[in-house]
Amino acid sequence: MAFMTNVAILGAGKIARKMAETINLMSKDSRWEGQVNLYAVATRDSIERAEQFAREFEIDVAYGSYQEMLDDPDVDMVYIATPHTLHASQAIMCMEAGKHVLVEKPLAINATQAQAVFEKSRETGLTCGEAIWTRYEPSRRIIQDIIDSGIIGEITSMSANLSYPMMAKERIIKPELAGGALLDVGIYPLNFVSMFMPGGVSRIVSSARLSEQGTDELSQTTLWYDDGKMADITTSYWEVGDRCGMIRGTEGIIRVENANNPEEIRVLNRSYETISNPEIPHQLTGFEYEVDEMLTAISQGNVEPVSMPHDETMRMMSLMDKIREQWGLKYPDEM
Repeated sequence: MAFMTNVAILGAGKIARKMAETINLMSKDSRWEGQVNLYAVATRDSIERAEQFAREFEIDVAYGSYQEMLDDPDVDMVYIATPHTLHASQAIMCMEAGKHVLVEKPLAINATQAQAVFEKSRETGLTCGEAIWTRYEPSRRIIQDIIDSGIIGEITSMSANLSYPMMAKERIIKPELAGGALLDVGIYPLNFVSMFMPGGVSRIVSSARLSEQGTDELSQTTLWYDDGKMADITTSYWEVGDRCGMIRGTEGIIRVENANNPEEIRVLNRSYETISNPEIPHQLTGFEYEVDEMLTAISQGNVEPVSMPHDETMRMMSLMDKIREQWGLKYPDEM
């Protein structure tokens, strides 16, 4: 039986605004009517900013401090939309206060922090999920079904790119905010190849161009798998990338336009002729699927959503730790 989940948003930036829009649309959609409510927004030290955000998105309650939100027994779940460096500590803080948490990607800045978050989730029995929308979207199942059909044969290699010029964003260029392309956009092509490439990673070959401040501006990473297959990942906050994901097989190719939020999936045969172009379902915003899985996990008493279990977040964090190790890149909080 469905029950209402009151959601509070921690933070009031761009990504918080998208989640607010999403939950408001979900609450008016017959698929989720009566199941989710955008109840509150909290900022760290600005009640004026919180109240402005609340007015814009018709939110019942605004808090000018995080503690006020933690003390409110009517908050069931918190969406954490703050800078990367705060995610782990805030997720633990919320679970200690009895709140389920959906944490914007990356869940933490490294595997050690992520492990502490999941230990708290298991200790409290509260649901904790990483909000990386690619993992939850219906396009994931569409692509997997194509692979499982055998139409492209055996997967031999993959590649994915996600790059945007973002030098003007303060959080991107500052090491103290765990800036750089990897955690912000590189996490998407890494997840894309990891969803569909079978087997474990046996070797990583990666290089990056670091800024004067010490953040990764541009990087190229090759993952070599136990069976000899490979996947290439390119990411940057300096250039305009093609955003394309490629899955290559012995009989054909799957080309995905916009690997972090697929807009088109095209299957080509050995002659490069299009043989399939499946329709991608209409989205409210694309964030609804991660919220839906959190609602399901909470209602069933599970500590993790099905599409992004804790082990997978840990695997991604560990890979990114190893990639940064090759670059000699540590964030100030790790030193």
